[in-house]
Amino acid sequence: MTRQALIAGGGIGGLAAALAASRAGWDVRLYERALGFSEVGAGVQLGPNVVRLLHGWGLQDALERVAAFPQRLVVRDALSCQELGTMPLGQRALEKYGAPYLTLHRSDLHALLLQAVQARDQVWLKLNSSVMGYADSGRDVTLQMQPATVATPGLHPVQAAPLLEVEGDALIGADGLWSRLRQQMLNDAPPRVTGHLAYRAMLSQARLPERLRSQQVTVWLGPRLHVVHYPVRSGEWLNVVVIVQGQIAGDLQSWDHHANGADLQQAMGQTAKLLQDLIQAVTDGGNQAEPSWRLWPLSDRPPITGAYQQAQGRVALLGDAAHPMRPYLAQGAGMAIEDAAELGSVLAMARDPAFDVPTVLQRYALNRWERNARVQARSLRNGQIFHAQGPLRWARDASMKLLGEKLLDIPWLYGTAPRLL
Repeated sequence: MTRQALIAGGGIGGLAAALAASRAGWDVRLYERALGFSEVGAGVQLGPNVVRLLHGWGLQDALERVAAFPQRLVVRDALSCQELGTMPLGQRALEKYGAPYLTLHRSDLHALLLQAVQARDQVWLKLNSSVMGYADSGRDVTLQMQPATVATPGLHPVQAAPLLEVEGDALIGADGLWSRLRQQMLNDAPPRVTGHLAYRAMLSQARLPERLRSQQVTVWLGPRLHVVHYPVRSGEWLNVVVIVQGQIAGDLQSWDHHANGADLQQAMGQTAKLLQDLIQAVTDGGNQAEPSWRLWPLSDRPPITGAYQQAQGRVALLGDAAHPMRPYLAQGAGMAIEDAAELGSVLAMARDPAFDVPTVLQRYALNRWERNARVQARSLRNGQIFHAQGPLRWARDASMKLLGEKLLDIPWLYGTAPRLL
């Protein structure tokens, strides 16, 4: 008898989990609360550790059609514009780690995963399904959902839709930073506010002056701020992210907020003219029907401390639901995809009814939690280094000039990842 996996969440992590579980021989039912499958307009960097997995799933050609393949990473001082260090990517990453380092639009990554999932007969996708909770009986697990509220003419303006339930053999929580499944499993505190704000923009490079166009990953480091920009969509677009320290009012569960270039320009302070020119050019060159910049308040959780935080019984957590992290190692999406690959490996063991589902999910958690915790901790440390002031900043810059690639390359991260089936 084929076993059934229930997946809550249709983002990058949820779709990757659906693909991996179906490849492992499971039937999959995926539930997404939105009315359509989509991703926000932001870029994503994927290291060789993640690209190897996507290639193993047969997505190499699809990636080559939409990604950019930067030849190097450059770190600059945001105040002086001075180059601090570089790391070759391109052929060097391919030779050293067996896969390239690439950059792409999040929606392009999401779309190619969705297409791969839709091509599999074992996967059933359901939209407009808000996860409310679950019940783990030990013999199976029941996911509880509620569709959007519906209008009832002549009675009340809105009537709550009835609670829906579906049973499965395993439940995967890929429902993001504000995960309901995590809250039920761990009953812990809400995500913590980092005090960091991310301004994001993306536009065609043809709309930028030629001197501001780029086909490499560039990181600008400044006091209490940093900027990252890189090509996406085969190099035709540029993704720009500016992270500053500060707070915003409003609902932190809203994914993004309107922002304007004047606020950002003020936050940039006395940064280099070239950087200021890029910020202004993005502001001027955006779609005038809506703001060029979107603003994300960043939240995270402390590094995971044990396997129990990633799986209990017949329920497992994946990606941001398990280990949300700050974006200073560019591995948030990557760790979700790695989680999915490991999940596929353990679910393949459970095709045989003799294997106990809680046991294989515990194995998934044991194989993942320490690596995820290490990446979370390194991301926190990078944030402190990126935004350093005073003597720490001087020491950072001196070390970067002296050691360069040795500081930027991360063999323990890029050289290892879960094995595919």
